[in-house]
Amino acid sequence: MLLFAGLGNPGAKYANNRHNVGFMAADAIARRHSFSPWSKKFQGLIAEGTLAGEKIVLIKPQTFMNLSGQSVGEALRFYKLDASALTVFYDEIDLAAGKVRVKVGGGSGGHNGIRSIDQHVGKDFRRVRIGVSHPGVKEMVHGHVLGDFAKADREWLDVLLDTIADDAGLLAKGDDNSFMNRVTLALRDKLTPTGDDDRPPPKAPKAQSHVRQARPQQPAAKLPETGPMAAVLKKLFGGKD
Repeated sequence: MLLFAGLGNPGAKYANNRHNVGFMAADAIARRHSFSPWSKKFQGLIAEGTLAGEKIVLIKPQTFMNLSGQSVGEALRFYKLDASALTVFYDEIDLAAGKVRVKVGGGSGGHNGIRSIDQHVGKDFRRVRIGVSHPGVKEMVHGHVLGDFAKADREWLDVLLDTIADDAGLLAKGDDNSFMNRVTLALRDKLTPTGDDDRPPPKAPKAQSHVRQARPQQPAAKLPETGPMAAVLKKLFGGKD
């Protein structure tokens, strides 16, 4: 059994926030793989299902982001799982929008939800970091992550969430590199325009070299009309009428 946790803040007010992309990932997985309906447990919402032959419990903590560890820790203890059985999906401002990186262990990177989980279960869990980009200055971070995704973001976000859901089984099997590759390829293939415009332009005709351009065309050689050579040529090609 494995525990997959998507982080976010509960309530309609926060539903489309960048900070809630972990909730979005959990919802996408549950829909794609026909998990059970969400139910209240462990200070969160849980759904159960199977990925790659492995039983999975999805959890969305309802404690608000800063106390995510309370909910996740309670679930791990109930199922008698250690941190290595936990995978957490969350937003990462230090990654470009749409980029995904997976690693086991490490620091919180200033993410309060991850800091809380570190405190409650330790650091040896898998982290699926979903890039939402950095606003540019530290003072704008709070408003950026608690702001909604723009309409233009849906182009890459929908592709990303679909791919996370499609390939979540790779995470269940521990194949993190293949998972990251699938996400990268999906975004590249689905968001890159295709068609005639993708073909390289035809090559220009090869330019004539400056040597050839500079060389004047030589006139045809003038044939001799008298003398021994003229007699030979007349025998070969015939004389003039």
